[in-house]
Amino acid sequence: MVRKRGYHRHFSGGARLELPVQDPTFGYVIAPMARGLRITTGAELSGRSVSATPIQLERAEQAARGLLDLGEPVEKQPWSGIRPCMPDMLPVIGPAPQHEGLWMNFGHGHQGFTLGPATGRLLAEMMSGEETFTEVGAFGAGRY
Repeated sequence: MVRKRGYHRHFSGGARLELPVQDPTFGYVIAPMARGLRITTGAELSGRSVSATPIQLERAEQAARGLLDLGEPVEKQPWSGIRPCMPDMLPVIGPAPQHEGLWMNFGHGHQGFTLGPATGRLLAEMMSGEETFTEVGAFGAGRY
């Protein structure tokens, strides 16, 4: 697996949004949250001991301030988190090759909330022997 680090930061006291706004030119999303507006950016591939480098977030904040009043940061430092992902960016879904009865569903990177329902369904179909809604070969652990 590789490590994929993402960043976000909350702002309050500024403009209010009813829906998320995506700025594809600068690669960020501003979304209304309970704590105010949240800016989130793309992700970076990083090693275990690499320090956080929130340059994407800094650039996104600068661009977003050109569009609307963000207010002030809620957190002292931006949040950053590392998510596991596979080198081909596809999750591993299916039976563990050397461990009978163990099933796997991991490696979603920063797409767990998006892919979780679909990969959960796929795993359930595989475990119960049902016909799967999509081809499963690309997701097997045997590809490595």
